[in-house]
Amino acid sequence: MDLYIMEDDVIKCIQRNFHEAYPYLKLQFYRHPHREGRLSNEAECLSPLLPVEEAAMFHTSGKINIDPGRTVAAVEHDFFRIMGLCVQVLRRSGNLWLETTGTDNRTLQQQELMAMENLVPFPAREAEDFYPGHVG
Repeated sequence: MDLYIMEDDVIKCIQRNFHEAYPYLKLQFYRHPHREGRLSNEAECLSPLLPVEEAAMFHTSGKINIDPGRTVAAVEHDFFRIMGLCVQVLRRSGNLWLETTGTDNRTLQQQELMAMENLVPFPAREAEDFYPGHVG
């Protein structure tokens, strides 16, 4: 699966297309790349309304492979190598969005599954489960 990016797109369009493919992941764009294993500087976060041509270091259109088996590190690298865009994948954890810096070696599919596991509520326990001597 590929994300097609045009210079006249806005960042929000790329984010929406990625999020449609991976509902529990999202892309955040930054002015400068983050170091491997490090968090991105929140002050350098780009507006979703910013045109790609203003955010990208290269003035070209391109496509980014976002197949489920690709690692987060590979996808982030391709955004920078192909488009000159500094991007960070975030994973949903409950009501929070976490940067995946510590798990960039995992695939997009693995990240998506990890996020889904954090959203599954615990099964409700029946009142009888709490009675002493009850064998269930």
